[in-house]
Amino acid sequence: MFKRIALFLLGLFLAVSSSAQSAYTPAKGSAERKAILDALRAPVERDLGQKVTFVTKNFKVQGAWAFVGADPFTPSGGEIDYSKTKYAEAVADGIFDSNVFVLLRKRSGKWRITKYQIGCTDVCYSDWWKTYRAPKAIFPYTE
Repeated sequence: MFKRIALFLLGLFLAVSSSAQSAYTPAKGSAERKAILDALRAPVERDLGQKVTFVTKNFKVQGAWAFVGADPFTPSGGEIDYSKTKYAEAVADGIFDSNVFVLLRKRSGKWRITKYQIGCTDVCYSDWWKTYRAPKAIFPYTE
């Protein structure tokens, strides 16, 4: 019985301390920012079949959670060529925006992707805070 109470209190403490932290944007050039963007880069490059760099529009971290909204570009700053990707038809039909949205969680000292979407034409992340129990403060919009 004591163990259950102790575990409950520890969980409550961690939840409160995590939610008490303010959401912030990691500084450009910081190790944290690089680690988060690198965690995102691998699956996006795999999806698109080409190297990418990101121009971030929304970037917030709170506790062990991070949200990034960004536009992908080639390393030289050019537009991504979607014609040879699985998104080619959606681009041709005008139902694809060149963007990436990702929710990450830090576990065992490493940022890992919880959920990501490429090409959203709406607010595809609006319920991610609820679905994944992430802090609302990291999202630019929630339902």
